Amino acid sequence: MDVISQLQEQVNTIASVAFNTFGTLQRDAPSVRLSASYPEPPPIAANAAEDASAFADQPKLMSSALVKAAKQFDSLVAGLPLPEGGEEAQLKRIAELQAENDAVGQELQKQLEAAEKELKLVQELFSQATDNCFNLKKPD
Repeated sequence: MDVISQLQEQVNTIASVAFNTFGTLQRDAPSVRLSASYPEPPPIAANAAEDASAFADQPKLMSSALVKAAKQFDSLVAGLPLPEGGEEAQLKRIAELQAENDAVGQELQKQLEAAEKELKLVQELFSQATDNCFNLKKPD
């Protein structure tokens, strides 16, 4: 697998871990009182107390998984090949690519204009043919 695909997969992994972390924390977080105007949350049951102790460990495990995924991403980025020639060579290459893009764009524009002219001609011929068929005229 190439480096870009690995980076993409690692970003997906980070997003998945983050999504699962936030969802789990949201789902399993114990009730708390938001303000004095709200009633007290219901008391914690005996089996819920065990869940609460397990919940205390979840953020640590999930955050370590998130940090591990981020470090793997950083190591993949560090392994990317450095550009040859520095910034000036990159800017020169960008300018070359932009000039090539402009030339191709102009050629495509010419081809589009030629295709539009040909379409108009075909539409006119089709219109004449249908008129001749409706009027029962023989073609010239």
